[in-house]
Amino acid sequence: MKLNTQAFQFGCKHKQGVVTVFPHLIMLFFIILLGGVAKAQQNSAAFSWPDGKQVAISLTFDDGRTSQVDAGTALLDQYGVKATFYVVPSAVKQRLEGWKKAVASGHEIGNHSLHHPCTGNFPWSRQKALEDYTLDKMQRELIVTNDSIQYLLGVTPKNFAFPCGQTFVGRGVNTKSYVPIVARLFVSGRGWLDEGPNDPTFCDFAQLTGMEMDGKDFDQVLPLIQSAKETGKWLVLAGHEMGDSGQQTTRLAMLKQLIEYAQNPANGVWIAPVENVAEYIKKQRK
Repeated sequence: MKLNTQAFQFGCKHKQGVVTVFPHLIMLFFIILLGGVAKAQQNSAAFSWPDGKQVAISLTFDDGRTSQVDAGTALLDQYGVKATFYVVPSAVKQRLEGWKKAVASGHEIGNHSLHHPCTGNFPWSRQKALEDYTLDKMQRELIVTNDSIQYLLGVTPKNFAFPCGQTFVGRGVNTKSYVPIVARLFVSGRGWLDEGPNDPTFCDFAQLTGMEMDGKDFDQVLPLIQSAKETGKWLVLAGHEMGDSGQQTTRLAMLKQLIEYAQNPANGVWIAPVENVAEYIKKQRK
């Protein structure tokens, strides 16, 4: 890099005249700065997905909705693809045998809280508003949820999805993040309606980004995959219902196209549950 050293000379008044800071100090600053950039690039280049893949995708679904085991898991099982389902125990009870079958076929079960608390600005959440929660109350709820899922399905969740993607309890000056609780109890915590995929060399496992796939056709999801592939990211897609149409529904036709794209070796996609990808990244970081 060629620097105009005269441009970096500056001084202060002194009885002897003007004191000039030597330009090589400025040069040293730029060398350090460029060294930091180079190190970041080396760290990124050092990370590699398994088997030469260029991008990782996790399919995740929230709430434990009945359509997930009534229709969704059948499609996934047809292709041998495993997803992560963040469930609420009360919803699991409505299709208990279907959820037991999902566990037996290798799908991951995550924790999505006991009561699905969200901001009280949603009328349906007013009686379980995060603004009225404390950290202790939230921690107890997450532990009870894990125990309930263990009792119902025989597995203890290792991963969590923030209900409504909201990570706080309390209000005003008393607002607190419950991300640290999630970090202590789980391998990961996933958000909702986020703007980008996860950088495997940097991401905070307690605050993984989750990008919406509800209501989208494959040609709307494909650019997300291609963008993540260009930078070697981990794309965590999040949905709710699984069917042909409807509100908050991940379309089965889109999933079929996505899976077929991912399973084409030429496309360099690794598709796996959250737990598998998170554990792989942690080992690579070490």
